[in-house]
Amino acid sequence: MSLPRYLGRKAAWYLGALLVAILLNFLLPRLIPGNPVDTIVSSLSRGGVEGSQLHAIHAHYVHEFGLDKPLWQQFLVYLGHLAHGDLGVSFAQSPATVQGLIGQALPWSIALQLPAIVIGWLVGNVLGALAAYRGGWFDRGAFLGSLFTSSMPYYCVAILLLYLLAVVIPVLPPSGGYSFGNSPELSAAFVSDALTHYWLPFLSLVIVFVGGQAVGMRSMAVYELGSDYVNYDRGLGLRDRTIIRYIFRNAMLPQVTGLALSIGTLVGGALITEIVFSYPGVGTLLFTAISQNDYPVVTGLTLLIAVAVLVANFCVEIAYGIIDPRIRASSRGER
Repeated sequence: MSLPRYLGRKAAWYLGALLVAILLNFLLPRLIPGNPVDTIVSSLSRGGVEGSQLHAIHAHYVHEFGLDKPLWQQFLVYLGHLAHGDLGVSFAQSPATVQGLIGQALPWSIALQLPAIVIGWLVGNVLGALAAYRGGWFDRGAFLGSLFTSSMPYYCVAILLLYLLAVVIPVLPPSGGYSFGNSPELSAAFVSDALTHYWLPFLSLVIVFVGGQAVGMRSMAVYELGSDYVNYDRGLGLRDRTIIRYIFRNAMLPQVTGLALSIGTLVGGALITEIVFSYPGVGTLLFTAISQNDYPVVTGLTLLIAVAVLVANFCVEIAYGIIDPRIRASSRGER
């Protein structure tokens, strides 16, 4: 089986997974107890609106959001809108569109998580590789430190950093993406203010990323160092530099997978971290939408996460086909 055929079969599988994800993304939010219209009307009732008016408002919103139609008709309408790239209108923040809300929150999540993932991946892999290669006290110290940080949940690190750097030593602001009263704009003053609020959530993520990647890389490198092919290469008299290149190339395969999956899940990956710091990212938007039963926003965000994960996994398949010589040999019929 050739490599293009192998990737074609993988693409067909991922397309099927996407169709299942679209169906589940539509159904699961609607299985959550409660109704978004009831939430809207109950908030109006606290404002002194009379019962007859509340009934009329309830009927209007049910019709406006299409909730008076059978579920299968709602699904067909959803597919029609999705085919035109329309994710709908937010129930809780109408007339704001789902695309507009995601467009406002997504840059914050990408700016927070993508640098943390990439830096954590690079530093963690270098640290793990050095620990496995050098051994001794450096290996023990790096391994124990990495194991400790990787075992801590993101929110625990976030709360500890919040207490240390915003309460005990108040050098960084405790919450938000920017100071109260400011509005996002492309100016030096706003960028400087946003960077000040950026460091606490960034550090809480990158510390855990470094620990997790270092532990994984060290374990894989130690395993490869004891493999038969390493002993065979040494018996052939190959240089250590050549052997080390083979070792770390094989050890990197699971790490590449971890990097791709981390990037694929960055949309909702720091949900709790964003909540702890009140950071205006996608995770906070998703949490708010779930609490309000905002079906279109929940569906739009979960679909975005599903597509990102599937694309990341497919990119891993392509990377494996290029990096792993065993897959290339199998595609040429040599194995």
